[in-house]
Amino acid sequence: MSDNFSPAVSAGTEEMIRLTPAAVAEIKRLMAREKNSAEVMLRIGVKGGGCSGLSYDMSFDREKGEYDKTMGCDGVTLVVDAKSLLYMAGTTIDFSSEILSGGFRFSNPKATRGCGCGTSFSV
Repeated sequence: MSDNFSPAVSAGTEEMIRLTPAAVAEIKRLMAREKNSAEVMLRIGVKGGGCSGLSYDMSFDREKGEYDKTMGCDGVTLVVDAKSLLYMAGTTIDFSSEILSGGFRFSNPKATRGCGCGTSFSV
């Protein structure tokens, strides 16, 4: 896990979302493919659905909303809406390049149940 993670908006460490070095490397690789990549932020959130009730959502964004929190990690700017942060505070995001089960993985201390897909959870 990166020790260089620091929130860009003042927030306690319990509110932070952390990225492992592998996740940072993959996000930077994907961001480099975006037009005007220096302006791109990674939006992380939670939406209803999935086999356990809630699903993680990741996308690139260029705008920050009024209720969004921003955090920085090794040159990657994360943006999370306040409601999603309630469900994701303390989460660590990793990336695995394994052939069959690779992709982003979420380790969320607030999740009480998850499913086999790794992107659905309940609290």
